[in-house]
Amino acid sequence: MALTAHTTPSGFLLPSIHAAPPFFTEQPNPNTQAHLTEQWIRLILTYARHRQLFALRVEDAEVPGGGWDEILRNERINHSAVLLYWRLPEEWADVLHSWATATGQLNTILTFYEISDPPVPSPLSGIPIPLLRRAITVLTQSNQAQIIGVADGEGVRFFAATK
Repeated sequence: MALTAHTTPSGFLLPSIHAAPPFFTEQPNPNTQAHLTEQWIRLILTYARHRQLFALRVEDAEVPGGGWDEILRNERINHSAVLLYWRLPEEWADVLHSWATATGQLNTILTFYEISDPPVPSPLSGIPIPLLRRAITVLTQSNQAQIIGVADGEGVRFFAATK
């Protein structure tokens, strides 16, 4: 069987290794397993970026009790999702500040909800609040934003970038 790349219905190009059964099994050789793990990380993050997916849920795992279950479920903290960092918080901070500048939001107080669910779709549409908060924290450290308590929770005021 020849290994070939495959395009999914959403237009995502799966790498040829995805067609190899060993890609889906734990490898006995630690070096091989480490290489496969890196390929899985790259695949998951690239796909998440392609589809603008921000979370990988426990329900997304196909096999209860399988390898995904072990890393996605932690009964002590009772979380059922992980954030996918297909951009670092610093990169999201740049996207966020560029959006605020381009849409005329400097010196305006916005709720986190207004940013993550804007009336006009943006690169920030659907961004999870914990990731948004991390990006805003990056901006506060460079005096480009200020977190403000508002009636509905938290808000932020953006400032012009200093040169």
